[in-house]
Amino acid sequence: MATDELSSKLSRRLQIEEGAEDPVAVDAPEEQNGSEEKPSTANADSELGAKLMRRGELNEGQGEPSQPSMKVFNPYTEFKEFSRKQIKDMEKMFKMYDAGKDNYIDLMELKLMMEKLGAPQTHLGLKNMIKEVDEDLDNKLSFREFLLIFRKAAAGELAEDSGLSVLARLSEIDVSTEGVKGAKTFFEAKVQAISESSRFEAEIRQEQEVKKKQAEEQKQRRAAFKELQSAFK
Repeated sequence: MATDELSSKLSRRLQIEEGAEDPVAVDAPEEQNGSEEKPSTANADSELGAKLMRRGELNEGQGEPSQPSMKVFNPYTEFKEFSRKQIKDMEKMFKMYDAGKDNYIDLMELKLMMEKLGAPQTHLGLKNMIKEVDEDLDNKLSFREFLLIFRKAAAGELAEDSGLSVLARLSEIDVSTEGVKGAKTFFEAKVQAISESSRFEAEIRQEQEVKKKQAEEQKQRRAAFKELQSAFK
């Protein structure tokens, strides 16, 4: 009954606002069950008042309907100064230290990262590292915030002795000498660093090719030996 009455009041109020009906004085209904109805009635009136106020603002053009944010982070469009290969390399590093696989690097994971890089930090130092790029203030690093480290390093916006500068310097690229010379030299350094780091992979591939060739030659010798054996039988 209370719900029907509330709906009726809301419908009539909206009709009055739109000029469909003239306001009519309505006698207050008699109290029933004493004070038991007062809390629910107060809550309903408060909710009704908020809805009517919001509806009035929208009708007068003072407010805009709220819509949930549908923005999706795309590193390739937001960080255009980096190539796809560079972003993939950074993503690989990010995932390597995301031990919890929750798409964030928290304080303990950052601690492990810096220890693996050979530059352990104090607890306060780690907190300051996160704070410097923690745009959403959740006390952990998202992949976007991780990329901000390299953007700031390329632009010379990091103090040379800061933890983030150390991280960027030890992450395949030495950006300490790049300063404000811009992203171009940073990219060239990145390419050179990737070439050096991939030299080991090239050596492994070369060894695999040699082993494959040796196995093929051994297979051919065995086949030739079998043919020779069959000729004497």
